[in-house]
Amino acid sequence: MPRIINAAVKEGSFCVALAFFVVLAAFPFYWMLITAFKTDGDLYNLKSNPYWFNAEPTLEHIRYLFEDTLFLQWLSNTAVIGLCVVAITLLVALPAGYSLARMPGRNAETLGIGIFLTYLVPSTLLFIPMSRIVATLGLQDTLWALVVVYPTFTIPFCVWLLMGFFKSIPKDIEEAAMVDGCSRARAIVQIIMPISLAGILSAVIFAFTLTIQEFTYALTFITSSGEQTVGVGVPTNLVRGDVYFWGSLMAACLITSIPVAILYNLFLDRFISGFTVGAIK
Repeated sequence: MPRIINAAVKEGSFCVALAFFVVLAAFPFYWMLITAFKTDGDLYNLKSNPYWFNAEPTLEHIRYLFEDTLFLQWLSNTAVIGLCVVAITLLVALPAGYSLARMPGRNAETLGIGIFLTYLVPSTLLFIPMSRIVATLGLQDTLWALVVVYPTFTIPFCVWLLMGFFKSIPKDIEEAAMVDGCSRARAIVQIIMPISLAGILSAVIFAFTLTIQEFTYALTFITSSGEQTVGVGVPTNLVRGDVYFWGSLMAACLITSIPVAILYNLFLDRFISGFTVGAIK
């Protein structure tokens, strides 16, 4: 009997803890959802229940977001920048990570740590020299300014991540393929890359997510509303002095965050596998 009681207590404690974290994770999405559909009178009435609708829901905030702002253009700009940055990051990080993983001695580990440390330099210290580079290239106020700048912090982390993942793959696999007649390049493409899919996917998700949420460079290098990303366009156009368009702000946040949340959930197992293997190895 005591064992049954202890098991029931443990199971109950686990369920309570799980429910707490589920509510904690889901509450921001719930708050964005109800705020996006509340009327202004319901939002600003301090006597109303803030956790539910006290008046009929409205689509006015979403209409304002799509019709009176350049939200769709901001989404398009963000997608273009994200895809370009991911492509550039993989083009550089994959061969760099593989080379460091196969380099003999401890120099590779030291070099990998040195590359990773460049990722830790805050953007607030780098945006001034980066602005000089952007000006020299003649890319001011264009999307290509961000395409040039963003890989400077996505590549170092992805190189470190992929290096750790490639180290977890035995050299015997590619050596066996080379004995069978494959060149090293063919062995990498046909053998190593498919095995490393979890690590590559982790690098893709990380690079794309970082481009969406970056703010400092996007605010510094782009001033035209039509060229802005979601991270800059939404707050700069929906916050005017001390006036906050809360309904439209929350609608924009909800629409932007849902695809990212779905992406993480679809590839969660591979994402965790890529990060844990890269960190351990």
